[in-house]
Amino acid sequence: MAGLIKNILWPTDFSPEAQEALRYAEFFSRAFSAKITALHVAPDFMPAMYQNSLVIQKELTRRSKEMNTQARDKIQSLGRKKGIAFKKVIVAHGSAAKKIVQTAEKEKADLIVMGKKGQSALEKLIIGSVANHVLRHSPVPVLVTKKNRRTLAVKKILVPTDFTEEKEVERNYAWNLAKVFGASITLLYVLELFGYEFRLMNEMVEVVDRKFKKRLAGRRRGLDISGDMTKAINAAQGIAQYAETRRFDLIVMATCVGRLGRFFLGSTTEKVISSTDLPVFAIPPKFCS
Repeated sequence: MAGLIKNILWPTDFSPEAQEALRYAEFFSRAFSAKITALHVAPDFMPAMYQNSLVIQKELTRRSKEMNTQARDKIQSLGRKKGIAFKKVIVAHGSAAKKIVQTAEKEKADLIVMGKKGQSALEKLIIGSVANHVLRHSPVPVLVTKKNRRTLAVKKILVPTDFTEEKEVERNYAWNLAKVFGASITLLYVLELFGYEFRLMNEMVEVVDRKFKKRLAGRRRGLDISGDMTKAINAAQGIAQYAETRRFDLIVMATCVGRLGRFFLGSTTEKVISSTDLPVFAIPPKFCS
């Protein structure tokens, strides 16, 4: 299973969040014997060059080359300091979100490891952060981390499930990750409280219990897999709270919702990423079809 991840893309803006993401990129690269490609996206001066005098164009060109050199030197210095030999160092110009997705495709990455900066509720809902854009358009899974995490380990993996066929991709990735890291897996079903009568909830609990027993009866040999259920106002809240109170190391989820729903509301995966301090291994929509 070490071949599951061969090439890791690490986008960096040199922030503390990016530094934490590098820790995870290195951690996964060692576990899977993978290579790391570093990417920094600098401002694009091209529009300004076309609209200004020749003198200003030359200055902007000089400034762009200088920024490229500084970014490359900074990444290489960071690699030497941490003992990381990057497969490639790329400095691109333009939209960070778009360049990350394009680079993942061009470099045939198997995983993107990046940090998630907090933004205002309005920005997350209407504009979306770089991480949210990457989550929606990435051709490969995205491991979203937070800064100041405890010692790196993947011993307990949480996989939220609603037992649909689309969610099988989550379980497959979780099983492969668990084999490499020697981790246990917990399948979690969140029973949302809103809108259900008490009698109906009892019936749903019985249905979920039967589904868990059926699912766990076919568990992968050699893996520690269990199932559990929790009640919450909404799925994202239930997943985040369950994962943090029980000290899981990684959440594996897929972003499997329609385009319109993702734009206006955000997927459950995006909401979990926004509300938890745990790393989330997010599987993009293309893997759900």
